[in-house]
Amino acid sequence: MDMDILEQQRCPICSAEQATLVEDERDVAYFGKIFLFSLTCKACGYHQSDVEAAEVRDPVLCEFTITSPTDLQVRVVKSSEATVTVPQLKMSVEPGMGSNGYVSNIEGVLHRFKKVLEEQRETTDDEEARKTAKNLLKKLWKVECGDMELKIIIADPSGNSAIISDKAKISPLKVKK
Repeated sequence: MDMDILEQQRCPICSAEQATLVEDERDVAYFGKIFLFSLTCKACGYHQSDVEAAEVRDPVLCEFTITSPTDLQVRVVKSSEATVTVPQLKMSVEPGMGSNGYVSNIEGVLHRFKKVLEEQRETTDDEEARKTAKNLLKKLWKVECGDMELKIIIADPSGNSAIISDKAKISPLKVKK
């Protein structure tokens, strides 16, 4: 595994030369070689990361239904160009500014949604929004305990994302031209 670290880089947000760029190469079982990129600025706290497959891939749609606690350990590769949707929570993460690429597992994906819901529950003044966040957090708890099924969908026009499991439904993503 090769890792390059470049320090004192110019931050694209605040222009301070306090950003660190990390480029890492990894081999993900059943997916292949990937490149991980991250940029973190010590001055302003800006952070961006992405994942790119070494080989060119076709646009992909990955669907996975969590049916047991063991499914939480299924490996996930998500690029910054991917949209992650959890239909039962009526939540999604769209590509764009602030959408990071990562290698994680299903539990890590759910944790990212959980953090958003916890922040909403704690910071909103809207009682209805707080109640909705609490209810969605309860659903996530039931999923983690194995008491509820939950579907996760990853749509990636770059093809750099995957849910690595025999249970995952993988199909071509139709890209609008």
